[in-house]
Amino acid sequence: MPPLAATSVAPPETAAPRRDGLAARGALAAVCAVLGVALLASIVVAVGLGPAAIPPGETARYLWAALTGGRIQAGEATTYQIIWQIRAPRVLLAAVVGAGLSAIGVAIQALVRNALADPFILGISSGASVGAVGVSVTGGLAALGIHAVSAGAFAGALLASLLVYAASSSRGSLSPLRLVLTGVAMSLGFQAVMSLIIYLAPDAEATSMILYWTMGGFGAATWGALPVVCVAVLLGLVVLYRRGRTLDVLALGDETAASLGIRPDRQRKVMLVAISLVTGVMVAVSGAIGFVGLVMPHLVRMVTGAAHARVLVVAPLAGAVFMVWVDLLSRTLVAPRELPLGVITALVGVPVFLAMMRRRSHLFGGR
Repeated sequence: MPPLAATSVAPPETAAPRRDGLAARGALAAVCAVLGVALLASIVVAVGLGPAAIPPGETARYLWAALTGGRIQAGEATTYQIIWQIRAPRVLLAAVVGAGLSAIGVAIQALVRNALADPFILGISSGASVGAVGVSVTGGLAALGIHAVSAGAFAGALLASLLVYAASSSRGSLSPLRLVLTGVAMSLGFQAVMSLIIYLAPDAEATSMILYWTMGGFGAATWGALPVVCVAVLLGLVVLYRRGRTLDVLALGDETAASLGIRPDRQRKVMLVAISLVTGVMVAVSGAIGFVGLVMPHLVRMVTGAAHARVLVVAPLAGAVFMVWVDLLSRTLVAPRELPLGVITALVGVPVFLAMMRRRSHLFGGR
């Protein structure tokens, strides 16, 4: 009889974790489905709104005609051009950049074990801006054609990453506090370089372009710029997602990672290159945008938990939805003028971050 009793108890105990895992996957799928629908709806609404507002149904019809090769009436040609050639690439670029910024914020916070880390605070965005503006003003890397600015932004982002990493390392270890302090110092240094370029700019047009890089915006979005950004962000997301468990371990500390057979320095180098690539390409088309990579990862973790495999699935979708609406506000609040994206992300991000810091004070130095 005792063996029979033991066998009757065992199945529920072994089945419980399996049911929990299925429930977790089901909840993650539900969250992704909701965000996916929200993203599609946001894109349609954002493409339709502007100085010439177009109803969502008509917007969807024009987009469907463009995607499927459908026909439109001759009198609708102007509206169709506004939808497909002007607004659609801008809204899609906003979604891609928002997804990339959110994913990068997740990875950087795990790599440096610091809740305040993001590409903007660590100076990576500022370095990318300097590289992009330097190439634009001096005409460097002209042999690369339309990809010259992206290459310059990537070089600046990679250089900033290497400088911050080298200056923060001490005897092979990386202190989170030293990394954040070094990143802030490097960011200020790159901003000084930007100020010098503005001072030495040959004309007012160059100065206006430089200010665009410092504040962020999607006004220059074109269909030609989308493929490079999409490929860079997609590759970055794949690299980071495949290292989701590695990020989980790195977040626990280098000693724990080494004890589990993971080489922290090697993993950081690989992911820093991926982060620099994605950041550089995004800055090349949108300028430096702050707070997205800082706030969105924390908001997503409140829903999905801390496992990076889940966070890196939800964060890009949430960031894409957020950035689509930020861009819509930037071009409609004070139309016909546009507000810089950095202004809106700061106005939204600061109160959200402060409220989140009070709610989860243990992550930000509280008790």
